Amino acid sequence: MNLKTITLGCKVNQYETEYLREGLQGIGYVDATDDQTADLCVVNTCTVTSEGDSKSRQIIRRMARENPASKIVVMGCYATRAPEEVAALPNVTEVLTDKRELPDLLGRFGVTDVPTGISGFGRRQRAYVKVQDGCLLRCSFCIIPHVRPQLTSRPQQHILDEVGRLVADNVCGREKGHREVVLTGIHLGHYGVDWNRSMSQGKPVPKEKWTRLSHLVRSIAELPGDFRIRLSSIEATEVTRELIGVMQDHREKVCPHLHISMQSGSDGVLRRMRRRWGSQRFIDRCQLLKESLDRPAITTDIIVGFPGETDAEFAETCDVAREVGFSKIHIFPFSARRGTPAADMPDQLPKKLKQERGRELKKLEAELRNAYFESLRGMKLRVLAESPLAESPLKDRPGLMVGTSCRYTPTVVEASEPGDFVEVTAGSIEEGSINGLASVGK
Repeated sequence: MNLKTITLGCKVNQYETEYLREGLQGIGYVDATDDQTADLCVVNTCTVTSEGDSKSRQIIRRMARENPASKIVVMGCYATRAPEEVAALPNVTEVLTDKRELPDLLGRFGVTDVPTGISGFGRRQRAYVKVQDGCLLRCSFCIIPHVRPQLTSRPQQHILDEVGRLVADNVCGREKGHREVVLTGIHLGHYGVDWNRSMSQGKPVPKEKWTRLSHLVRSIAELPGDFRIRLSSIEATEVTRELIGVMQDHREKVCPHLHISMQSGSDGVLRRMRRRWGSQRFIDRCQLLKESLDRPAITTDIIVGFPGETDAEFAETCDVAREVGFSKIHIFPFSARRGTPAADMPDQLPKKLKQERGRELKKLEAELRNAYFESLRGMKLRVLAESPLAESPLKDRPGLMVGTSCRYTPTVVEASEPGDFVEVTAGSIEEGSINGLASVGK
């Protein structure tokens, strides 16, 4: 039985597709090659933007054309938001509207030993590990809390067992285990919040009895093995002293990098976005991180052209970005998402203005990125070699690969093979990457 899977959207979606794929492989499904048709297609959809909906529909129709005898299972946030719309598409036989039902779906396909996690992440050197689902926030621009509203944290032991399998050698046909695990969730920083609420049952619970993300990270860092941990996106309020303390105590395991979602540096825009803090609090949390760790990487998301954003408010965002010194900024021109309050706000900005501000912020991002890379010159970096070096003045030199450093910088290294950890000295910046003078080591 041949299987094809396609995933749109976030790291959580990618993890969930891998979970379903691995479960189906356990009962005999195999990945179809490019020239083979599939008996079963799984499409994991995204609904963050209207474009995500459109892409999801296009892919489902293409799967039906290319695999006319197949059954198509559709899951993901678009499937949750518009199940009847999805069910009407060709060859769709099942629409999964709640990801918590993934084990039940596997059971309906005949999987009797339903897994509690995954054992591999394909050929990637970095494996994503989903630790929680759901978001309680109500940011005015975001549809996700409407399609994933239920907070659910995975049992810690399931996560620890999963990480143990992912990083182990000689598992699931892998000679070498994954050397980096990326902890991810819909609202990663709310890991354990559902348990804390359940435990309280309306009564005060001492904070020392709460379960927090920092507790999970510490437990994973204490597992044996040569691997490292990276956290995906968290909110500024969740950059706690406890979490920073774990990063300090386990410098060899926890990457000195946090992706802290800012969205805007203007207090006025943040209020319209219904964010939970002002710009100064964001700056303070970033400053605390920089005071506690040696040159940590801080990356972020910023939306440009939010309804009513003035030139002065955009300038405030640029000022905060300079003050923090981000090493990377993911820039998103505001896209009105039907069903969110922001879509109905007055003063929607023209596309041209959003594009202009995006270009201006992109220039600033490049300046900040180069400044951060320069600050690392002469510093020892631990790099995970990932793929052979492609176009570069150095591409003809044998044994060169590009990898990701602990500080989330693309870095050119000498390595025996993908999956090696390499200790390098950060050198010059060449075509957006750090040139590392490497000595290969595990």
